[in-house]
Amino acid sequence: MNPLENIRIVLVEPQSSGNIGSVCRVMKNMGITDLALINPHERHDWEEARRLACHAGDLLNARKVFPSLEKTVADCTVVAGTSARTGLHRDHAGLPREIAPIILDSAAYHKTALVFGREDTGLTKEELAVCTHIINIPSSKAYQSLNLSHAVMVCCYELFLLAADSSYQPPRERSPETSVEMRERVYERWSQMMIKTEFCAPEKLEHMMLGLRRIFSRGKLTDNDARILLGLAQQSLWVVDQWKKRKESSEPPI
Repeated sequence: MNPLENIRIVLVEPQSSGNIGSVCRVMKNMGITDLALINPHERHDWEEARRLACHAGDLLNARKVFPSLEKTVADCTVVAGTSARTGLHRDHAGLPREIAPIILDSAAYHKTALVFGREDTGLTKEELAVCTHIINIPSSKAYQSLNLSHAVMVCCYELFLLAADSSYQPPRERSPETSVEMRERVYERWSQMMIKTEFCAPEKLEHMMLGLRRIFSRGKLTDNDARILLGLAQQSLWVVDQWKKRKESSEPPI
């Protein structure tokens, strides 16, 4: 299977009808056909989008619509979100050329996603937390903001170029790479564990979880890896429950 067929382009709350159409044209140029829109505005002019799509109207017609990023990428393994911002939990962002092999390796066997934020505000902190990787596209300091379709083209071009290299052979893991849905189960159970074991205070949990997501996104996380992490958290929660029961039963009555 062509790995490009397993790459989903996700537009989060796109504001411009023309941009949606232009993204379809870019996708068809680069051999990517899976388009997902999250909460597109009701006022979108789909005829304008079709004009800008040019000969990629079939991709526009086949678009899928989702209510949230979590639901859009639930079946994906690698989810790369684009962000022009820098700072805490974004300092591990990579260039499109650096992230492309990671996406393509996974796309050889699994669904993957490239996520692009709103034209004016980009992706939120919560949306970036769902992403396994962050892409930063370098541009001139004179004007750093890229048009949405241009950003999609830069990323898709790197993927197309790499996929077209006949010498490229993606490695095969014995255990398949885990999905975003499974990752979220692991994160939820680990957040419970960190609170119950008093590893961190509730008010610091969000900050701690962002760090944990960053750690687990530095390399591939297979289904076996996820099951081990999930089992570790479940066993830790059970041990804490048993310890608390024994402590309560040993306390003298008041």
